[in-house]
Amino acid sequence: MKTIVILTGAGISAESGLDTFRDAGGIWTRYPLEDVATPEGFARDPDLVQGFYNARRAKAAAARPNPAHVALGLLQRDWPGDVVIVTQNVDGLHEAGGADRVIHMHGELSRALCSACGHRWDAPENMAADEPCPQCRGSARPDIVWFGEMPYHMDRIEKALMRADLFAAIGTSGQVWPAAGFVQNARAVGAHTVEINLEPSEVTSEFAESRLGPASETVPVWVADLLSGVGRD
Repeated sequence: MKTIVILTGAGISAESGLDTFRDAGGIWTRYPLEDVATPEGFARDPDLVQGFYNARRAKAAAARPNPAHVALGLLQRDWPGDVVIVTQNVDGLHEAGGADRVIHMHGELSRALCSACGHRWDAPENMAADEPCPQCRGSARPDIVWFGEMPYHMDRIEKALMRADLFAAIGTSGQVWPAAGFVQNARAVGAHTVEINLEPSEVTSEFAESRLGPASETVPVWVADLLSGVGRD
């Protein structure tokens, strides 16, 4: 059966009330990125960084999956082949929408990471500036990939792309690498490629197919189209 690889970005969670990276007035526009999304910023002011992610964690915890998340959970459940969901998002809305196999390439708000020993655990609702690692008592930070750091699970993602028969990018800007280049990896192995977005991304010309509109409307239709063909191949 065909393997589907899906990349999701902030646009899929926007309709659940979570800020996208470039929203006018959004949370990212109110803080210099070098202060809250780099290892150097954390070293300078851990209280600021922890407070920033505490606020994001609380907002994500209160958010609810929208029909796009639910549709992808349904696709993963009912598709007879493999459906690999790779997300740039750090919220848990895919899981809340029913997906149970999600690769979080940029980390997760709900997790903490020890800067000293690399231990990971479920983050408390509010992490203090001097939050200790439960294993070595080292300094804890959000388990988030910051600027200048390598995304997680790249080996798994590259292997999935090599097996892809269909690659879809949903709610992505096409401006963040290496994710923006995944479509090229998929095309190289002959996969059909589709972009599902509110508006064309920076790499829209790389895709064979484009579906434009709100994710909560376009993704359920796309999934229904896919599942309607199950059993006819």
